[in-house]
Amino acid sequence: MYDYFMEKLIYQMFILGTGEHLDYALSKNLGGVIFFTRDIKSKKQFQNLIKDVCLKSVTKPFLSIDQEGGRVERTENIHPRYLSARYAYAKGMDFLKNQTETIAKELKDYGINLNFAPCADVNTNPDNPIIGERAFSDKADEVIKGVGVVSDIYRKNGIIPCIKHYPGHGDADSDSHLTLPRIDLPLDEMEKIHIAPFKAGVEGGIEMIMAAHLHCMCFDKKVIPSSLSGNAIGYLRNNLGYNGVVISDDMVMKGVQAYGSAEAVIMGIEAGLDMFIFRDADDKTVETIDKVVEIVNGDEKLKERVLQSNRRIFDLKQRYGI
Repeated sequence: MYDYFMEKLIYQMFILGTGEHLDYALSKNLGGVIFFTRDIKSKKQFQNLIKDVCLKSVTKPFLSIDQEGGRVERTENIHPRYLSARYAYAKGMDFLKNQTETIAKELKDYGINLNFAPCADVNTNPDNPIIGERAFSDKADEVIKGVGVVSDIYRKNGIIPCIKHYPGHGDADSDSHLTLPRIDLPLDEMEKIHIAPFKAGVEGGIEMIMAAHLHCMCFDKKVIPSSLSGNAIGYLRNNLGYNGVVISDDMVMKGVQAYGSAEAVIMGIEAGLDMFIFRDADDKTVETIDKVVEIVNGDEKLKERVLQSNRRIFDLKQRYGI
């Protein structure tokens, strides 16, 4: 027998980009929407788009964006880019605070309630093709300072901060959009450098953490993305004591797509992920979610995991009046 209640709970675990099936997904209790440059032409148009999404939602959604400043920023059709984390941090704490305050107020004005920022990566590899200036520094203590300041300012402005990319993308030499990078560092070095900002974030009450599509060898000898690894997510839950929402990076990235979309989501649920991002609300994404519903309906352990995740999602939404 089809469980419509479980279907609603599973749709709540997804954040989708726009697309032809977004209205359908919203009617099924979609957890949130992520907006990209393609969605943002002018301030008024974007505000109206967000209002439309809210009107069509069964429950209030996360309204999210990647607005870091610099290379990863979605409002370039409206105004010039802000400085990236590294350059804003280099200009001093006052500059960083003022810029973050401006970004937070702008996002709030549009109707955004969740920003996938700041990066908590420590950029130790100068040849890193994907992090670079997105990191505050190549030193963990500097990253911890930057992450703390930026997270607090978002929080005070009613924007949920999400730190990324756990367990740390800073030592990678390849781009997880294109392949599955391998991080071959011993656990004590990962803890001292790359995991340290996430540990500080947990201690500071961070609301959401994004898991990266990296093969982190200190957690798994077998090739598996940390985002789908029970060992990596288990470390976050058990060793760091984190009980907030853990979300995947975009599930269409090549670093995770080798497993197949529905299969990867099931692995993520089993590993302890609470939410999944898919950048397009297209046929394939909706088919993936419906397949996940079918699989979960036949598995009591997965159902329990879905209930746990929904409790975390509900608690976070309630805390921010969503």
